[in-house]
Amino acid sequence: MKHVTVAETTFMDDANSKSTAKARGRPIHQMLVSFSAAYFAGALVTDFVYWQIPDVLWERFSIWLITAGLIVAGLAGIAYVIDLAGDRQIDTPVWPRVVGYALAVVLSLINAFVHSRDGYTAVVPTGLMLSVLVIVVLLLTAWIARTLADPHRVGG
Repeated sequence: MKHVTVAETTFMDDANSKSTAKARGRPIHQMLVSFSAAYFAGALVTDFVYWQIPDVLWERFSIWLITAGLIVAGLAGIAYVIDLAGDRQIDTPVWPRVVGYALAVVLSLINAFVHSRDGYTAVVPTGLMLSVLVIVVLLLTAWIARTLADPHRVGG
């Protein structure tokens, strides 16, 4: 059995102590935004399948994917506020991303209400067009934010 002895102890003043931990990687809200965009893209795919194969299963998949995307979008909003308060490095420019993502979330919320109607007309054509519009808004937002962040890299 080994015995451990403490040779020296130092105490520091708690009032002046600062965390030395550094934030690594991407901010949390960016990861959550990616997940909600994936859910919205999945809803677009299931809407297209429902348009071709009018089985109610695909319509249910769509509404669940839209709902999951909206829940994750809410979590992304909360994480964004936490990232701002925690002084994490947020990619610039911020406003095109915030406005575009907010528009996509509002369109998805409307899409959820459209999908909650009964019958084939719940998805085709209105729900399908809203799903396409959400993806177009997300892609344009990503392209605009990327272009504004690095103007020399317009084409690729």
